[in-house]
Amino acid sequence: MSVRKAVLPVAGLGTRVLPASKVIPKEMLPLVDKPTLQYIVEEAVAAGVEEIIFVTSRSKRSIEDHFDSFPELEAVLERKGKRKELEELRALQTMATYTSVRQPEPLGLGHAVLCAKELVGDEPFIVMLGDILIPPETPCLPRLIEVYEQYGGSVLSLVPLPPEVIPTYGIASVEQLGDDVVKINHLVEKPALEEAPSDLGVYGRYVLTPDIFALLEQTPPGKGGEIQVTDAIEMQARAGKCYGVSYPGERYDTGTPLGLLTTSIAFALKRPELAGDLRAYMREALG
Repeated sequence: MSVRKAVLPVAGLGTRVLPASKVIPKEMLPLVDKPTLQYIVEEAVAAGVEEIIFVTSRSKRSIEDHFDSFPELEAVLERKGKRKELEELRALQTMATYTSVRQPEPLGLGHAVLCAKELVGDEPFIVMLGDILIPPETPCLPRLIEVYEQYGGSVLSLVPLPPEVIPTYGIASVEQLGDDVVKINHLVEKPALEEAPSDLGVYGRYVLTPDIFALLEQTPPGKGGEIQVTDAIEMQARAGKCYGVSYPGERYDTGTPLGLLTTSIAFALKRPELAGDLRAYMREALG
């Protein structure tokens, strides 16, 4: 079965980027001239996703509004002859089907994924974390989907991590199957460094099979009193139904002020109309 749907858990409070995220969802903070979340939606669509499912909370209405139509703005752009801007708005609204469901309280990533159960149905789906960006030059999702189609189990993006951040990630114990493909035998959510089975961390992109929902319903709260999706995927791994892809490309974490700033600079430097002036400013600012 093809992978047509992507679940984007965007209900979190974004406390690491306060006060900017007090009234603006962290996923809507801009990178150059687009909200962070728009880049993630575009990444999903480029990989063949047809339906985007937002798992939101009561403070995230602006996310749904951003991907909805805005007739008054479109009329102004039409009247002023701003065809490029108008076409970009309309393309955003029609590039996928958008649906949303609310997570009533912050009970963890696993609970957020479980909230999307009825909208996903009985088919494989992608999960994409809102503060991890993968640039279009080095995509990750097509390879995850390819490995899912080959092996039939859930597939996770894995990256080697430095020791100091290992206790903040889900860490995998693996068996090599190919150049970039592994079978995941064991997963530990946020282990102490001395208990980590490897340095391979799950990094913000998943293709999950629909049996994950039944496993999440059985999963008790784990680290931090939250339902961890890693704990449910661990059950798939023990059953021999979980794989990983080593992702060697560029990646950006926008979940901190420094990460948001450096990612915005990196993306601006990829834009020919901005890169020259930005480099000139940076040279002057650095003396």
